[in-house]
Order: sequence, then C-alpha cells, then structure tokens
Amino acid sequence: MKEDNEARGTPMFNQSIEKGLAILAAFGPNGRTMSIGQIAEAVGITRSSAQRVVFTLETLGYLAKDPYTRRYELANKVMEIGCNYLETNPLIDSANPVLSAANSACDETVSLIEPCGLQMVYVATFTSRKPIVAHMTIGSRMPMYCTAAGRAYLSGLEDDEVMKILQSEDRKRITVHTRTEIDEIFPIIQEARARGFATNFEEYYLGHMNVGAPVFNAEGRAIAAVNLIAPTSRWSAEELTGKLGPMVLDCARAITNAGRGRR
Repeated sequence: MKEDNEARGTPMFNQSIEKGLAILAAFGPNGRTMSIGQIAEAVGITRSSAQRVVFTLETLGYLAKDPYTRRYELANKVMEIGCNYLETNPLIDSANPVLSAANSACDETVSLIEPCGLQMVYVATFTSRKPIVAHMTIGSRMPMYCTAAGRAYLSGLEDDEVMKILQSEDRKRITVHTRTEIDEIFPIIQEARARGFATNFEEYYLGHMNVGAPVFNAEGRAIAAVNLIAPTSRWSAEELTGKLGPMVLDCARAITNAGRGRR
C-alpha cells in the first residue's frame, strides 16, 4: 500500500534486511529448492547481491545448500521465528480452548486467521477427523475478497478502509463461483456486518463452503477471524447459515471476550 512505499523511501529503511526476508519468502511449494540464479530472479535482485545475502542466511542457519546440486532450501531454523510468534501471541492463547470446543461440537475444521497485508494467515487450527478437500497448515495464506474469514475481517472495518483493501487486491477468479467485482463483494461484506458472520460458497475451493466471524480488540476493531470449513458433501447452504454461522459467531465473541479479559 501507499504507506509501505513511503516507508521504503526513508533513510531508516534497511534494504539488506528486505532482500534477506524476500529470499526466505521466495521458497515455497513451487520453489522448494533453488539455485542462486533462480533466487535472484524470484526476488528481482542481481546475482551478486543474491550471493551475498544467501551466504549470510546460510551462515546464520536459515538456508541449507545441497553439496551435490548446490541448490538451496529453507533450513528448519526458520521455524524458530514463527514458533516464537505463535507462543507469544495472547490472542492465540485465548482462542485455542474456544476453537477446540467448537471443533468437538461439529467435528469440522475450525481456525483462527489473522490479517497480513492484503491476505489472511492461519495462526491456529483444529482439524476435522473427517475428509476435507484442502488442509490449510499454520502459516498458510489466502485472499480476503473471496474467503469467509477475509470478508468477516473486512466487515469489522470502516467502509472506506474496506474499499481501499478491495481496490488494492488482485481479485482473480479462482473457481467458477468466485466473485471478483467490488460491487458484488461489498454488499456481501455489509451483510456480514449486519448478521455477524460471512460466508463463502465454493469461491476459494470447490467442495468447500466456509463461514467466518470477526474477532475484535478492546477498541472494537477487527483483528482476526474465526473460520470453519463445511464440505458440501456433509453440509447444505441452509445448514451453513442456520447452524454453523451462529456457532462461529459465538466462538468469535468468546475469543473477543477472552482476549479483552487478558488485558
């Protein structure tokens, strides 16, 4: 966003750290291992710059190099930072027992998802024992515009901020059901604000419906969302809105109240 671009132009902004973090973030399912040249191309920096940053990350233990292929991959030390976040986040601490109870009540996957830039990231989850189409691990990300958790979070913001985020997102059609136009999405967010929870009918994964409700801080601003996956093989749209929606709303309210009680 504009504020981020302005911050990058200040003398306080450290471009070396930016490059290092960008390199770590470049590794993923589509790039589990990479050569120096591939790393440089993925991050958009010169090969010499990539070599220096990769050497530093390898020396610090965040990257590992295969001695035969000379390709790099993430080392398990990168988990230390993420683990520290999960262990020191009081919201996750408050949410876990509530999510566990909701998971036991319906035997479906229930998660806490927080905003990260223009995306939502899974920070806690209790998985169903039954089959699901897609399992989202801790740290997985998804867009806001076409997911129940994203819409639930947006419903807890002011309209001008919602519009700013929607306009900034790359609203791609992910399934045949995905809504991408703002004039379609915005009324859905307003409806979610009125009833307390948002829905998603196979807009992100075919075979998955979702319901999400916002979690608020002490100032009444949305800071996260509870998300429940309801496979179409086990639930109808009417059950999603009539039974699971109120359950997720109660779950989000319990986390909100628990979080406020810790302050």
